[in-house]
Amino acid sequence: MTQTVTSKTALYDADFLMWTEETVARLRTRDFEGLDLVNLIEEIESLGRSEKREIKSRLTVLLEHLLKRIYVDIPDCYGGWENTIASQRTNIELIIIDSPSLKSLWDESFSIAFGLALKNVRKSYKSCKFPDPWQFSHCLEDVLNVDFWE
Repeated sequence: MTQTVTSKTALYDADFLMWTEETVARLRTRDFEGLDLVNLIEEIESLGRSEKREIKSRLTVLLEHLLKRIYVDIPDCYGGWENTIASQRTNIELIIIDSPSLKSLWDESFSIAFGLALKNVRKSYKSCKFPDPWQFSHCLEDVLNVDFWE
């Protein structure tokens, strides 16, 4: 059994693309015995972690730019910040369309992302006063649609 597991994982370690192609071929032909289950399970788990990380990352960038647009008085930068806000909102919407279950993690993701965003903008704009708690609605629909600076 160890020999089989070792030979199955050798391809994974040597050529990931070939491993994925072989795994897909084995799944399509229902060759479940030939599957490298250890690495397949790890890869599927990592997909979920990746989706969670992606939403937090994009939300952090969105909140950084919302904080800058709302609290930093540099009118020449407003356009760039608003473009980034629009872009991140679109990307977050697309992620949620593909993985609607991420909505259930929104509050936790928002809390983490806001803490990181606040830390980043405070470091970059030391003279600006940013509030400790988010002063506006943090529900998904509002964060993706409301221009809080208006």
